[in-house]
Amino acid sequence: MRVLAAMSGGVDSAVAAARMVAQGHDVTGVHLALSKNPESYRSGARGCCSLEDSHDARRVADKLDIPFYVWDFAQEFHRDVVEDFVAEYAAGRTPNPCLRCNEKIKFAAVLERGMKLGFDAVATGHYARLERRADGRVTLHRAADAAKDQSYVLGMLNQEQLAHCLFPLNDVEKPVVRQEARELGLGVAKKPDSHDICFIPDGDTQGFLGKHLGEQRGSIVDAEGAVLGEHRGHHRYTVGQRKGLDLKVPAPAGNPRYVLRIEPKSNTVVVGSREELAVRELRAIRPTWTLDPVPGPWRGEAQFRAHGTPMAAEIEVVGEELLVRFDEAASGVAPGQTVVTYDGDRVVGSAVIAEARGCG
Repeated sequence: MRVLAAMSGGVDSAVAAARMVAQGHDVTGVHLALSKNPESYRSGARGCCSLEDSHDARRVADKLDIPFYVWDFAQEFHRDVVEDFVAEYAAGRTPNPCLRCNEKIKFAAVLERGMKLGFDAVATGHYARLERRADGRVTLHRAADAAKDQSYVLGMLNQEQLAHCLFPLNDVEKPVVRQEARELGLGVAKKPDSHDICFIPDGDTQGFLGKHLGEQRGSIVDAEGAVLGEHRGHHRYTVGQRKGLDLKVPAPAGNPRYVLRIEPKSNTVVVGSREELAVRELRAIRPTWTLDPVPGPWRGEAQFRAHGTPMAAEIEVVGEELLVRFDEAASGVAPGQTVVTYDGDRVVGSAVIAEARGCG
């Protein structure tokens, strides 16, 4: 099988490519250039967008003796990920840029180009598991390593895309991956994982958004509309945030306040108690399905953060929307986040949260 190995320059994608070679596939490595000037996104070997990462990926390909290419997706990345990130915050929503990158770049764009070039599949270093059914279709499941499971950020993939995906690290834990890299003599064996947004080099998300959206002063109010303070732009806040509010009026009981919601039209940030953050139901739009939507209300789990705890819920498709009713109250649910639904360890699908409803 002709396999296109997406090589970020990290240890996971390196071992994934090595496993494909060991299985006897005809493997070609490809690294994605996501910026015309890599240093504008990140310097240092901690991400997937630096010049060092490109060099690391090439050295691994040389070690594995496979062809290697760099594909320029800078324009698509800036349009579909960076600009989308800024626009979502401007609209008062909280996006996940890594999930967006998977959706628009690492799978949709790479798969499309790879298929046109005659490749049968794309292999990545994601921690997730695929099962091939008797009817030829594919299901997506959580990985063996629960601590590294990345099925959440793959929850937007559809059946056609999954049919051409390979996740060679589905059955191993991270220490084993590093050991394999050491045994193969790969220089990335000790390379640290990346946890930051790759296009924000210093990790200062507020500063990045401030440069793009400027300063737009507005009011911080409580749920009744009483003004408690002033902010320099609602894009500097996210639901559930506690620090950095700088309120002039303390809470009556001295309890901390949290961001409850963002109201972009009035440029207002609404704050309240931790109890007011509680969410029992959410409405999500633009659902996608890894296999088929489950008809009628069904019992499953819902997850709305990449490393969040799956929560038991009743899930229902209503027209073009998804309704999720949690058994227990969730906290810090924000419009713009992605909710991924599970049936056991199988990913059913995903949708973008449009509204979170409290316990009242």
